[in-house]
Amino acid sequence: MKKEKKGVAAGTATAEPKVEEARPAERKTPRPIWSGAVSIGLVNVPVKAYPMTRDLAVHFHLLHRKDGQPLRYERVCTRDGVVVPWEETVKGYEVRKNEFIVLEKEELRAALPESDSRIRIDKFVHYLSLDPVYFENSFVLVPDGVPDAYALLFTVCQELGEAGVGRFTMRTKEYPAVVHAYHGALILTTLRYANEVIDPASFGELAGLAAPAGKQLDLAKKIITDLTGELDISEYHDTYRERVLAIIEKKRSGETIRVEKPRAAEVKELMAALEETVAKLGKQ
Repeated sequence: MKKEKKGVAAGTATAEPKVEEARPAERKTPRPIWSGAVSIGLVNVPVKAYPMTRDLAVHFHLLHRKDGQPLRYERVCTRDGVVVPWEETVKGYEVRKNEFIVLEKEELRAALPESDSRIRIDKFVHYLSLDPVYFENSFVLVPDGVPDAYALLFTVCQELGEAGVGRFTMRTKEYPAVVHAYHGALILTTLRYANEVIDPASFGELAGLAAPAGKQLDLAKKIITDLTGELDISEYHDTYRERVLAIIEKKRSGETIRVEKPRAAEVKELMAALEETVAKLGKQ
């Protein structure tokens, strides 16, 4: 029987605390962070890019405990302790301990990648062949005045399961990127460079792992088989964020917060843990 999704009702543990209602900025229509065109040979598809994700982590200000006022950070010279104004700062690259090469603004500007407002597609690959370990950030592309070209590219990518691979410049960095169809839209996903991803084989602890014993392997496979299902990401919640916001709301209401230490998890021997887990899953 297919499990029904549980709705989030007001007053339940996953409901948003009232403190969130006082933040109108989160309800604003997002602004495009980039505009240009997807370029495939001589074909150009004008688009605007919007952030596809948002940061809902709880952010704090550092305050002075004595009077509750925010602290500010100043640029203090480590040699003479003097506060340095912005106009007297330069960028430096540390080549050895406490030895820096100063780079002027003009020198850095000359090194900037070409920025021609294009997502330049070099080739197409099957989207499922892409290794997600290289995925970095995703943006929703929407048509910018020429919906026919956008609809054509979206339809072809969706029907063929293909993604365009190319280059994309944003601010001061050029990214490898892919353009693919997802939920009725074209999505731009920037990729990490190959040398930005660490090869797991470089960790010595992974070399020469012992093969698991027969019974342990059988029990582990049974646990995974019993827990196999489909991912419904809406079932997962940022419980830390929810608890912190709930504490904030209680403190705003004048309640006293009682902190209870969580009990330490019991550590069991591997075989015992496998057997107990299989037995527990069998009772569900």
